[in-house]
Amino acid sequence: MIFSLLMLLAAGTAATDTSLLTLDRIFASGEFSSHPPGPFEWVDGGKGYTSLERPADGGTGREIVRYDAATGLRSVLVPISRLTPAGSATPVAIEQYAWSGDQSRLLIFTNSRRVWRQNTRGDYWLLGMSDGTLRKLGGDAPPSSLMFAKFSPDGRRVAYVRGNNIYTEDAATGRIVQLTHDGSTTIINGTFDWVYEEEFSLRDGFRWSPDGSSIAYWQLDAAAVRDFLLINDTDSLYSFTIPVQYPKVGTALSSCRVGVVSSTGGPTRWIELPGNPAEHYIPRMDWAGNSSAIAFQRMNRLQDTNRLVLADVRTGSTRTLLEDTDSTWVEVVDDLRWMDGGRRFTWMSERDGWKHLYRYDREGGAAELLTAGPYDVEAVVRADTGGRWVYFIASPENPAQRYLYRLSAAARPAVERITPADEPGTHRYDIAPDGAWAIDTWSRFGVPPVVNLVSLPDHRIVRVLAPNRALRENVARLRHGEFSFFRVDIGGGVQLDGWKMLPPGFDPEKRYPVLQHIYGEPAGQTVADRWGGSQYLWHLMLTQQGYIVISIDNRGTAAPRGRLWRRSIYRQIGILASADQAAAIREVRTWPFVDSARIGIWGWSGGGSMTLNMILRYPSLYQTGMAVAPVPDQRLYDATYQERYMGLLSGNGEGYRLGSPVTFADSLRGNLLLVHGTGDDNVHYQGSERLINAFIRAGKQFTMMAYPNRSHGIFEGTGTTRHLYGLLTEYLIAHMMPGPVPR
Repeated sequence: MIFSLLMLLAAGTAATDTSLLTLDRIFASGEFSSHPPGPFEWVDGGKGYTSLERPADGGTGREIVRYDAATGLRSVLVPISRLTPAGSATPVAIEQYAWSGDQSRLLIFTNSRRVWRQNTRGDYWLLGMSDGTLRKLGGDAPPSSLMFAKFSPDGRRVAYVRGNNIYTEDAATGRIVQLTHDGSTTIINGTFDWVYEEEFSLRDGFRWSPDGSSIAYWQLDAAAVRDFLLINDTDSLYSFTIPVQYPKVGTALSSCRVGVVSSTGGPTRWIELPGNPAEHYIPRMDWAGNSSAIAFQRMNRLQDTNRLVLADVRTGSTRTLLEDTDSTWVEVVDDLRWMDGGRRFTWMSERDGWKHLYRYDREGGAAELLTAGPYDVEAVVRADTGGRWVYFIASPENPAQRYLYRLSAAARPAVERITPADEPGTHRYDIAPDGAWAIDTWSRFGVPPVVNLVSLPDHRIVRVLAPNRALRENVARLRHGEFSFFRVDIGGGVQLDGWKMLPPGFDPEKRYPVLQHIYGEPAGQTVADRWGGSQYLWHLMLTQQGYIVISIDNRGTAAPRGRLWRRSIYRQIGILASADQAAAIREVRTWPFVDSARIGIWGWSGGGSMTLNMILRYPSLYQTGMAVAPVPDQRLYDATYQERYMGLLSGNGEGYRLGSPVTFADSLRGNLLLVHGTGDDNVHYQGSERLINAFIRAGKQFTMMAYPNRSHGIFEGTGTTRHLYGLLTEYLIAHMMPGPVPR
């Protein structure tokens, strides 16, 4: 029976019932692919927007069209013919694009290559809108070697990074000026090392001054950071190593500083700061509302103090505008907005127990609380420079959802919800510069996104930009059971959020197997009212086979439930979270329709770690676990992430040991599938190898799958994703029988 079921799940086009999912339909057919519109760029101050579209004649490539926001009038700004270089029959394939301020020039990014997680290295082409000239930037630079090209404020020059040095290029003449000259594998100008990109989401490491006279940039000295060697055994006759600058817990970090250089060349003026630069981070930096000062955030290594520092670019002198501290850790602030001509600025802090927006005066004085109440502000979407309206994302009543709100920073009325009450779920907004329009991407659990142009502040739908009709119809035809969000009381006044998907034809008088999807780390949240893509479809497929699928967020996850909720796991990652999950599963086991002898768990990355923690710490609660790309030993992960939540190894060694699943390897009792990519530059395969050795020492049997040279996402290579989910499906069915049984 199991064999026939697996054959059915693997079948693709052979399946005749379109209401039933198969692995091939989900991962190999393209039937459930989403084709997002855009990318959109606002033009004319928000009066219009541009997008990429296929040409009307059905030809290859995509051209740039403009829409009038108010009327919807469409015009082709850049036809395919203007995107074809001289002497070539193939147009430039636009991946990203940007307009100069006056829209007289267009910058095109193409032929990109991956740098760690994202494709940030590629070719840039410059198109003159008046004369139609199209040329490649970088002179004799090798293909796919330029990074982060962007226009000067007047649009006459472009700056970019090449080989860890910063250059400018004249848009009219092509004259190139090299601004930094010491770039190397360890001296990194204008971009970042692995850990800054991964843990601070920093890639583009330079900023034009508002008047275009200077460029401020980060420089990292990674000479003290040891290389972790990834081993490639398959792509050549002899194996070779790939070095990655990777600071593990307790080891040396890159030394970081900020400098300002004239955009026409010359020496760099470095901003002098006290303390060891290798024991501090500079996770954010930009011009401070004018061209005479820059503002940057500086964190200590423990990450419990964040100072906003203002630096005079002419003298290099600095002063601290504010200091945020916490007994646990502080977050990087992405919501600094200069207002009132640069005299005031916004800042996000959790000092009152909730993540709220404050306003400060540049010259000092007490902070002014702009938002107040028992809810978290997720992010500022727009704050107009005049200091009147601030738009932000929050969800005071339901931590699984996200909505748009606004307040007047001048008159301070009550906070006003902008997203209509009849559009529950998760909304993401791109607001026009003039604040009159927004592009709203809206989805729900099990419901693919729709993209609308809405007017503000009334949120009237002006135009549907992407109805996603084919995908939504395909999903709507699928057979599904009841879905619901729930809360489980684990005692001590703590309630955890969860969701559950029941099988079609669910019979409450029978008992069903349960598969729990878990993450559990501070970097994410699984209980969210939004479209889940192929992972949701895979879970739905499992419900069609007779599994109940659930997910629960423990304390410490990134839910908008207040500072205490998120900070409670400090110095006990893997300890408190697994205790929360165990308490929740004990409650789930009491549901009369749950077969407590068939409870499984699976997760990826931090979810893989939590899967290991649950099946090893609480072996009586789970029969089967599937851990993908886990961190079995926290001491092997990167310093920036792990030290933020666990403290320094020198001060919490026992916490690191007790929080690591490898410590409990001898407790394995159930079925365990361990999956890892050997080329994972994020969570190294090394950790799984150490766990394997621990299992061997303890005499524990388990199942292992290594994907050669695959990274953390395990997607490289033809058929990899389909193979992985096929592996998970087969293992689950073989070790935890699907379908109900009588009570």
